[in-house]
Amino acid sequence: MKPKLFLIIMILSCSLFAQDKKYFDAPFGGGGGYTPGWIFVNLDEYNKQLVSFGSGQLSKSGFYTSGGAGFVYIGFVPNLRIGGMGFGGRTSASSLLDGFERETIYQISGGGLTVEYTLPFIKNIAVSVGSVIGGGSIQVDLYRNKGNYDWQSLWLEVSTASSSSPNISRRLSNGFFLLTPMINIDIPFYRFISFRLGCGYQLAVGNTWKVDNDKELSNVPSKLNGNSFFIQSGIFFGFFSF
Repeated sequence: MKPKLFLIIMILSCSLFAQDKKYFDAPFGGGGGYTPGWIFVNLDEYNKQLVSFGSGQLSKSGFYTSGGAGFVYIGFVPNLRIGGMGFGGRTSASSLLDGFERETIYQISGGGLTVEYTLPFIKNIAVSVGSVIGGGSIQVDLYRNKGNYDWQSLWLEVSTASSSSPNISRRLSNGFFLLTPMINIDIPFYRFISFRLGCGYQLAVGNTWKVDNDKELSNVPSKLNGNSFFIQSGIFFGFFSF
């Protein structure tokens, strides 16, 4: 029974794949999936300060991100699809200097509504141009300590007004609106799975920084922002007729 069912599914799938726009004059369907990527953020201004901090500098060649996305062709506007996406990634550096562990962690995330137009003159695959409209955030953590803590000494440290503890913990954060022009190539496999390659440039609007418990941080270099180029891949599940 199972071999017969499998054979029927394969025949139907191949038939759908072979009909190539017989039933749909424009791309049709939709789906969702996992979208790993690689993002390139300008960290030069931050790395300048890390030299004196002693944690080591963050990579200038980008870092890994992971996320998800989905879309659906809306039908009443041919070749137009809408959806949503989200991503997040982090990079870090650490070192041991003068008996202290020094570490910095940089995290960036974002997401929003996607609006894309699939080029109608390219058949069998979807080459789509569009944009993400949404928001994102950056979080930077700085730590300097000797490793393990003792319960009593920790509270003594934070309760003493004149404490000159060498331990440091700081959190910097920045929220922004984003507009991300992008291009994606989606390649279907038997209509039900699609593989993606794409790239884009994230434009961040908003340079208000906070530190620790939402205290304002002024004079942050303007180049330390969410503007970034990225490349992405993906695997999607659904129904795809391109």
